[in-house]
Amino acid sequence: MRIFLIAVFTISLANSAWAQDKIDRLHAETMASFKPDSVNWQAEPILPKGAQSAVLVGDPNKAGIFIAWLKFPPNYPIPPHIHPYTEVITVLHGKLGNGMGERFDVNQREILKTGSSFVLPAGHSHYVWTTDEETIVELIATGPWGITYTNPADDPRNRK
Repeated sequence: MRIFLIAVFTISLANSAWAQDKIDRLHAETMASFKPDSVNWQAEPILPKGAQSAVLVGDPNKAGIFIAWLKFPPNYPIPPHIHPYTEVITVLHGKLGNGMGERFDVNQREILKTGSSFVLPAGHSHYVWTTDEETIVELIATGPWGITYTNPADDPRNRK
């Protein structure tokens, strides 16, 4: 009987721990493959004109983890800004300039080549740009995704 009670107690604790699991889990209904020439690229309205995005998994507008690709034209800048949640960016094609701070300065930067990644903490001011070629990056983040530009005049949503 004592072993039975210990087992019931242990299972109760485990169930209680699982019930308190608040981790956002990545979720997909079906297996899918993605190729840059066949995903559904859409204009990305929260970034300056010319950026496109393709959501691969999840929904950037809802709470939860999502994965998206972002495609930028050559010589494309994204002015200084912050995001509400941590992001992981991986360069899939091309090169991406990455600078930190509230002032766009290509001299205070690094150039990330294909295969390079960086992690950006929530609320950390940064800016990015492309060089002389189209660039595609993978974005892994938690939604709802957002961006706040350091200078509100840089926000394309403020331009009508």
